[in-house]
Amino acid sequence: MNEFVSSSRFNNIHPGLDQAESLRILSLPVAELESSSDRYMAAAQLLNFPGRQSEQALLVLLAEEDDTQATQLAKRKAVEVLARLGCKDAIKSIGKCLISDDHYLVENAAWALQQLGCQDQGIINQMVALLADCRQNRRVLIQSLAGLRVVQALPEISALQDDDRPGVRGAAIAAVASLGGSRDRISSLGEQLFLPNQMDRQSAIQDVIDAGAQELLEEVLCAPVSPVFRMRAVRLLWPEAQPLSNGLALLDTLDSLLLDSPESLQLVHSYGEKQENLFLINEFFGTDFSRCYLALQTLACESGEQLWPLLEQRWLEEAHNDYGAHYFFIRLFAMVANWGAEKAKVESYCEATIFNRRPQFSKSRPAAILALLHLQPERLNAPLAQLLDPAVESNWECRYASWMAVAQMITMGLSIGTQLVHLHIKTNDPSTFVESKKRQVAGLLADF
Repeated sequence: MNEFVSSSRFNNIHPGLDQAESLRILSLPVAELESSSDRYMAAAQLLNFPGRQSEQALLVLLAEEDDTQATQLAKRKAVEVLARLGCKDAIKSIGKCLISDDHYLVENAAWALQQLGCQDQGIINQMVALLADCRQNRRVLIQSLAGLRVVQALPEISALQDDDRPGVRGAAIAAVASLGGSRDRISSLGEQLFLPNQMDRQSAIQDVIDAGAQELLEEVLCAPVSPVFRMRAVRLLWPEAQPLSNGLALLDTLDSLLLDSPESLQLVHSYGEKQENLFLINEFFGTDFSRCYLALQTLACESGEQLWPLLEQRWLEEAHNDYGAHYFFIRLFAMVANWGAEKAKVESYCEATIFNRRPQFSKSRPAAILALLHLQPERLNAPLAQLLDPAVESNWECRYASWMAVAQMITMGLSIGTQLVHLHIKTNDPSTFVESKKRQVAGLLADF
C-alpha cells in the first residue's frame, strides 16, 4: 500500500469541464493552450468519464515526445488517471515511463503499475533495477513491488532496511515482512512513529499497516499525527468483529480516538517557556500535528472568557474556512472549562459544524458532536434523528460519536428520544464499529 490516497469526493474539481472539452484541450498543441495548466486539468477531468475514448486520449498523451512542462505535468496526471480507471491496456505505455528523466513521472508510473496489477516481467525487472538509483523515489518503488508480490526483489529491498531516510527504511522493513522475509525489524517501525518530522510519522503508520503489524497498534494510537491516520490504522489492522486485540478494547480505542485528547498522545515537541495565547492559537494553522496538539493542551488550561476575543478574531479571519485549524478550534471548544457569557456562541459554532457537509470538514463534524455534548447535551436532541440514521448520515464517525453522546446522556440521566433511539438500535448499521457501539448502548438502555 502507498500514500497515493484519493477520494471520489474530490474527483470532479472542474465541474464545468465536460468530456468533449477535455478531449479537445488534450488534442491541442501546447502553443495553442490558453494556460499551461490546461492539459493537466483536462487529463485530471477525464477520470469522471470512464471509457475507451478517455483512455485513448490519455494514451496518446503519454506517447507524445513533447518535453514542455505543460505536457510533462499532464503526463504525470494521465498515468494516475489511467490507473484509477483500471485501464490494463495502458500497462506497456506506463512501463515506458519508468525510463523517463522526470522522476515524478517515474514515481507515478511505479504506483500505477501496482494499481493495475502489472505482471510484465520486463517492466518488473526495470522497477527492481530502479531501486539502485538514489535519485528515484525508492519508497514508492518498494511499496509498489511489495504490492505486486515481487518476491524476487527481496534482496534489493532488504538492503534498504538501513537507508538513511526513514521513509525508505520503513517501507523496506514493511515490504520484507509482507513478502515473507524476516519480521525481526518490525519493532523499529514503532520508533519511527515519534520522529521529529510529521511526514516521517505518517509514513511510519502506513508502514505498520503494510507490515500487518497489529502488535504496534497501541504505539500508533499515541503518534502525534492527524486522527485520520490513526483511525485508518485501526480500520485496517483490527481483527474483524473482535472486541479485543493485543491488549486493547475496541470500543475504548474508538472512543479515545474520537475524543482525541492530547493527553493520550506522545508529543514530540515541548515549550521551554510560557507562550503567548495568540502564538498558541496560530499554531493551529500549522501542518505539524504535534505542535497543534501541544498548543491545544496548553490553551485548554486557560479561561475561555479570556481566550474568546483572540479566538473569535482568528475564527472569523481564517479558522472558519481552514479545515486543519477548524478541527483544533472545535476540540478546544470542548476542552476549555469556562466560556462564561460566550458559551451560547461557542455552542452555535459547534452546532453549525455538525451540519457542515463540505468534505474537507468531515473530521470536524464528530468532534463538534462531542463538543456540544460537553457544552450543552440537550442541544443534541433535535439532530439525533438524522445523526443516528445511516440512510441520512453517511459519515460513520458522526454516527459513532452520536451513539457516544446517547450513552453519555443516558448515564447522566438526561432526556433523550427513547423511541427514536430504540428504532435506530434495531436498524442495522453498515459499519461494524457503529454496530458494536450500538450494542453497548442497548445494554445501557436495559439498565435504566
